[in-house]
Amino acid sequence: MSPPEAPIAPAFGEAQLSNCEREQIHLPGSIQPHGALVVIDPATLDTVQASANAAGFLGLEASPVGQPVAQLCEWLPEQIERLGADSSRELPLYFRCRIGASGREFDCLIHRSADGAVINEFFAPGAGDDIAELLQRTTQQVSESTSLDTLCNRAAELFYELTGYDRVMIYQFDRDGHGQVRAEKFEKDLEPFLGNRYPATDIPQIARKLYVTNRVRMLGDVGYEPVPVQPRMSPKTHRDLDMSMCFLRSISPIHIQYLKNMGVNATLVMSIVVGGELWGLVACHHYSPRVISIDLCAACELVAENMATRITAFEGNAHAHVDWSVRRFESQLLEGISRFGDWKEALVGGPDYLLRPFDAEGAALFVDGEVFTTGAVPGTNQLRGSLSARPWRAACSPCPSPTRRASTSPGSARNRCGPIRGAAIRRKP
Repeated sequence: MSPPEAPIAPAFGEAQLSNCEREQIHLPGSIQPHGALVVIDPATLDTVQASANAAGFLGLEASPVGQPVAQLCEWLPEQIERLGADSSRELPLYFRCRIGASGREFDCLIHRSADGAVINEFFAPGAGDDIAELLQRTTQQVSESTSLDTLCNRAAELFYELTGYDRVMIYQFDRDGHGQVRAEKFEKDLEPFLGNRYPATDIPQIARKLYVTNRVRMLGDVGYEPVPVQPRMSPKTHRDLDMSMCFLRSISPIHIQYLKNMGVNATLVMSIVVGGELWGLVACHHYSPRVISIDLCAACELVAENMATRITAFEGNAHAHVDWSVRRFESQLLEGISRFGDWKEALVGGPDYLLRPFDAEGAALFVDGEVFTTGAVPGTNQLRGSLSARPWRAACSPCPSPTRRASTSPGSARNRCGPIRGAAIRRKP
């Protein structure tokens, strides 16, 4: 019997809600209209593809397709050489250049696609606002945050001030990919989203992967008309252009409709990547069309990177605290056994041996049908019924730590434990 065929990935714009998880959002064949795109063959330095608006946006007399790149901008060959041949480079080159005979200035991002093509994206130049002081203050406040909650709340306020969007949310993912709004800052007449939870299916896996590599995404207007790349297929590969790293890449129509349903007109999203994984997002919403400059987007990316560094530090401290708590618990348990002569009595009969390490007010231990309790707990019958329903987390085991050599002799603690089920109970304030 032959293995089942893998599901076909729907082309960009052809996905339904039932298969949007596999939509090829990196192959849209079009861009948003607040910039222009030009694709260069690095072997010949000729322009081989361009967005349909390239001539008009850049002030050229005709499409640059088929023309030497030096004719478009005499600086570009040098920048392409700087870029090198590595398509895995994480950050694009960013510079300001003059285009064509008119010498009009544009901001430019340049990177290599997975198939080796050199992709140039052009934008109207930023207004030259001095954001250095604001960026320095923002970075300092992020670095000085002493807890994760403080960091998220400060970050929401800072991005709100930095970007000018109507709403800024700090969005965190759990282990299963579900998300929650952990902090936010918004215009006073808007509905709060703080604490709202969203299922993992709201963000397809392919989009999550792109968020890790392409860490800033901007949608200027949900009502935009996509600008096609011409020709659609690359003359070199005869395939759709891989636009995974393109800042101007068109947005999935399903996501566009999702935003329209929320009444959102424009978005700016920065990824928070911790340990190579997507920890969360900084999601900025605006209720009218909005496009910000590339240098401001770069500043936002820097602040998000600083956030990720701070989160890494917090999580490292948390792991260290857990390790210390475990070692402290083991030490207390050994001390209790030496005093009481029985590990069960050591756990539930000592001065908070079990409660303190788990910050609990009461605990129950179930061993071979017996119930041992300490602190504030329900009655025995209620405990047995609750154990069957398993509403509590397993909290402890008297067996030695796996990081230490454990005795397995017939009289050792491990062999005396029997079937153990433990639960730490913490009362609500």
